[in-house]
This record gives sequence, C-alpha cells and structure tokens, in this order.
Amino acid sequence: MGEARAWCYNDSIMPELYHLDLSRSKTKGACLAVLPGDPGRVPGIAKALDPKAREIAYKREFRTWISRVEGSPVLVTSTGIGGPSTSIVVDELARVGVRTFLRVGTCGGIQPFMRIGDLVITTGAVRLDGASTHYAPIEYPAVAEHEVVSALIQGAQELGFRFHVGITASSDTFYPGQERKDSFSGYVPRRFQGATREWQKLHVLNYEMEAATLLTVASAIGLRAGCVCGVVDVRSKGKEKISPGALRLVEDRLIRLCSRVVCYLTL
Repeated sequence: MGEARAWCYNDSIMPELYHLDLSRSKTKGACLAVLPGDPGRVPGIAKALDPKAREIAYKREFRTWISRVEGSPVLVTSTGIGGPSTSIVVDELARVGVRTFLRVGTCGGIQPFMRIGDLVITTGAVRLDGASTHYAPIEYPAVAEHEVVSALIQGAQELGFRFHVGITASSDTFYPGQERKDSFSGYVPRRFQGATREWQKLHVLNYEMEAATLLTVASAIGLRAGCVCGVVDVRSKGKEKISPGALRLVEDRLIRLCSRVVCYLTL
C-alpha cells in the first residue's frame, strides 16, 4: 500500500512540493522537464518553446516555468549547482508526474580537439559526486537513456551544430574536483592531482557538475534522462577564461536544440 500511494498523489491530499513549490494542478500533467542549472536561463528556454510560457514557481534556486509544445505541457526547472539540489528536482518532479528529464548546461571541454561552442551529448558520466551514492552504489552506472541521446543527436545534426557524443565527468566541486588551481588556497588534493590528464587518456570529454546525479537517480527510480552541455572553455588549451561571447553562443545553441528535441520527446 505504501508504494502504491507514492505514485498516486492528487492535489486533495498532496501539499505543495516542499522545495519546488509545485503540485499537479500547477504542472498540468507535464511529463517532460528541461533542466538548466541557472534560474536566469529558465525564462529564455521556456519562451523559446512557447511564447506564452509563464512562471509557476520560484523558491530558492528552483525556478519553474510551464510551456506548451504541440499541445503538451513542458516544464523548465532550474536545478541550481551540483548533485544534491539536482537530486531534489528529479525526485520532486517525479512525484508530480514528470518521467523524462533533459539537462542543458555549460561545461569545460578537456579534449584538445574541442572548440568553444561545441555541444557534448552525454552517454554516461564519471560519478565524482556524492548525491548519486544515496540512490545507488558507486558500481551502478550513470548512463543516459538511449531515446534521449538519439533525439539530441538527431537535433544537433539537423541544426548543423558541431557536437561530440561520449562520457562526461561530473564533479561535486568546481575547484579541486576539476583540478583547478585558481582557488583561494591554490591547492589540489592528492586524489585529484593529474586527474584531468587521466580523464583525457580515458576519452572523457568534459567536466560539469550535475549529469552523474541526474542520470543515476533517474535510472535508479525508473525514469529516463539525458544531458547536453555547451563548451564555454577548453581546459587543454592553457589558462581558463570564460567569455560573455562564449556563454551567449552556447546558450543560443542550447535553446535552439532544446526547441527541436522537446518536440521529439513529447511525441
């Protein structure tokens, strides 16, 4: 009985979701959610999907707008930065009926053949996070759902965007876990010294902070998820510097890809 109740909420007995401030009456039966990290990117993505999109909740780092794509409701919800907040978003959105999750974000490329503006479509993620281990042991793979990966590849090809398909490294920290030396102390713990070179040799494409948690949690609880990130810096080419122009380029490409892929995933 307990398990059955977990999947049969209705607004007469279910309070607003604690973190996301959402309910089924607000989400209108949406089964698909687009997940940027930054709350500031939510309106642009939502309006690109539907000029009549509107905000339905904004609490802490979690901002949600609702759009309609070919008659189907689609949510755009920000996760904030990192695995713990991402796990909350997936878990709570699942409680109001979302079954497909698409992360769109920025990343640092770590392979020398990559360029600023390239897209990385993640097939699996190195689990350098902690949140995912609360849902499945570290031996459990963080893999993207094949239908979401296929839709992203098809959309990128149709738009003529340069993209790469492969493995992402998801780190819980922006500085030591990604072997950055420009932190306050400048110190990289022994565990991460030389890590970037190792990931390069193992054909990992990029660093970011949410994919491993998203993919593990979704798979572990029976949902589907995928991730695409735009390269705003290439770590293998010297000193890191993220420019406003790179961010604008990547955001534009992600919005255009999102608009196309959401149609495939809502069919």
